[in-house]
Amino acid sequence: MRFGVHLPLIDFTGDGWASGRLRTFAEAARDLGFDSISSNDHLVFQKPWLDGITALASVIDHSGEMKLCTTVAVPAIRHPNVLAKHAAAIDLLSGGRLILGVGPGSSARDYALVGRDFEQRWKLLDSAVKVLRSQLKRDAPSHESDIFSTGEVMAPCPAHDIPIWIGSWGSEAGLRRVARLGDGWLASAYNTTAEKLTEDRQTLNAELAKQGKDAASFSTSLATMWTYVTDDKAECDEKLAMMATMLNRPPEVLAPQILVGPAVECAEKLRAYEDAGVSEVFIWPLASELRQLERFRTQVAPGLLS
Repeated sequence: MRFGVHLPLIDFTGDGWASGRLRTFAEAARDLGFDSISSNDHLVFQKPWLDGITALASVIDHSGEMKLCTTVAVPAIRHPNVLAKHAAAIDLLSGGRLILGVGPGSSARDYALVGRDFEQRWKLLDSAVKVLRSQLKRDAPSHESDIFSTGEVMAPCPAHDIPIWIGSWGSEAGLRRVARLGDGWLASAYNTTAEKLTEDRQTLNAELAKQGKDAASFSTSLATMWTYVTDDKAECDEKLAMMATMLNRPPEVLAPQILVGPAVECAEKLRAYEDAGVSEVFIWPLASELRQLERFRTQVAPGLLS
């Protein structure tokens, strides 16, 4: 199993983003041996949310050889041609390290802000991905529709054919979309379990076979794995309560889905996901981010080898 990190885009505490915070975070993740670093899309949220594309671009030169990922970007909000322009630039400037994860988004507020119909998000995503492919992959056909169209193919081109991963919480329709349009699947940690993901992966494998795609080489990654490694029960309860309020989920439902608690318990959860077929997990520290990155690499990750 590989490990990635989410950039600290959410202002959980009201402290904001000091100059150099993202750079320091990226360098710490690089030096600790994480495989990838990622950003996520929201225009508005329950807490202030830093723009993901801008944040990802800002750490290119501090990320070493880590993959740069969006987990996910929402092309229906940004417009797929605009997102393709951002993606090509990040890929070129990073020497071909970008993986573009996209999804429909989960917030009606984001859609309202740009005058899009949230109820049409799946239809918008289908058209948007076809435009992204035409702009970011060599020899991909152009796409013309009454929703989004390729228009002129933009230059400069990306450094390589950018893999496009599709985000889905695991519905049957979502998994069909992943198989039809994607080069990989991005699942959401706080919207699934290892047991459900095992079943969903079987469904996905069947859909991949219908598309003539090789299931063995089709990656499954797990994003938004909220993380706080601690043996202190009071700290654990505090972080769970914070997330429950932010996500409007009961703490007892969130507790088994995210990595909040002792290292040995976090490793057990990850081992179950590894057995379910997850090849990469993106952790998101909830506080004390540099210390949490170190705790994860030194206390949790080694437990997967035991």
